[in-house]
Amino acid sequence: MSQPLAGNLLVAQSGGPTAVINSSIAGVISEAGRHECIEEIYGGMNGVYGILQENLIDIGEENTKSIQALKHTPAAALGTCRYKINFKLNPEQAEKDMNRLFEVIEAHNIRYFFYAGGNDSQDTTNKVHLEAAKRGYDIRAIGVPKTIDNDLPHTDHTPGYGSVIKYNATTVMEVGADLRSQATDEGSCCIIEVMGRAAGWIAAGTVLAKEQEDDPPHIILLPEIPFNETKFLVKAMDTVTKNGYCIVVVGEGLKDTEGNEIGADKTKLDAFGHPVLAGAAERLAEIVEPALNLKTRTVKLGYAQRAAAHYASQTDVDEAFACGEAAVRAAIEGQSGFMVKLVRESDEPYKWTTGLQPLEDIANQEALIPREWISEDGWLPNEKFEKYARPLIQGELHLPTRGGLPAFARLNKVAVEKVLPPLEP
Repeated sequence: MSQPLAGNLLVAQSGGPTAVINSSIAGVISEAGRHECIEEIYGGMNGVYGILQENLIDIGEENTKSIQALKHTPAAALGTCRYKINFKLNPEQAEKDMNRLFEVIEAHNIRYFFYAGGNDSQDTTNKVHLEAAKRGYDIRAIGVPKTIDNDLPHTDHTPGYGSVIKYNATTVMEVGADLRSQATDEGSCCIIEVMGRAAGWIAAGTVLAKEQEDDPPHIILLPEIPFNETKFLVKAMDTVTKNGYCIVVVGEGLKDTEGNEIGADKTKLDAFGHPVLAGAAERLAEIVEPALNLKTRTVKLGYAQRAAAHYASQTDVDEAFACGEAAVRAAIEGQSGFMVKLVRESDEPYKWTTGLQPLEDIANQEALIPREWISEDGWLPNEKFEKYARPLIQGELHLPTRGGLPAFARLNKVAVEKVLPPLEP
């Protein structure tokens, strides 16, 4: 075991938030406070984008109650970004960014760097690790896993996933009860769109709402299974004939048989150059309503699904916190260039622990649902998936309230004094 480095710690977040990402930040901060070699704990505002502008806050100015409250506070308490240091697409800018990043790191004696996020965030953490080695600068960089998409490889699942499927499955049950109570002779269809571009983990998780065979969701459309319009319409009509209604859950990245995303708006691109996904449910409604002459409605869960801290999984909260703690312990012990991962030890009873995976194995890779976890006809995940997912939604968060509403953390965000010239445009 290497000797601990004496110096300051910097923790930041990146990408889309989850209901429990702040629990991981709380885990980092709580564990860091136990080690004398860590002199100051800083938060990077708005991820690497803010760090490049030297926007740091002093976590030491936050009270303990606020840090603990992060465990039940949604969104990104430190702010987030989708900024990528991209040597492939823009090597000149990436070189400038990396030079500036290390100017900030060295100016504030950062010896421990923790970045909570998904695929691109792990790639950034790996770049920091490799660049530090190239420069001969002693820093320990560890990635903390996060993404509701659950598509990071080499980890059993990601913090944030258990909470999003708990909320989404509950919503399907509630919408199903509503629709069932007003079923008519003509029948009706409701299409619920959830997040998930390349991987259908989020959509698949709503299968946990099915207590009986005829319960919704009746059809789950996954990006992993090419969408066949004709077969879908037959299945939807059969379901309405049998039950009087049909509830369909669709992942936003659903693709047709030619590999085109049916809900993509190619006239609008996101920060990473991907077409904006905004219309899978609407597109399906346009197909269903005229073809089957059914009253069809759509529900888009959008930001609500990833911000629903009021119905987070306690298991998810605990695992997220533990990942933050494990990241700090690994760094103190001399590790760098790894991501903390969750390791499942058993299903019944559910037992887990944390481990480490080299960041080079994680960055820019996507884990999809195994085909053997999906029914042969492709309409629903099977019992193998349910066995995997059900433990992740267990436990109810005891959410503190104020005036009948959630009492979320509010950080003081006391800025660390800047010592560098402003970032050049």
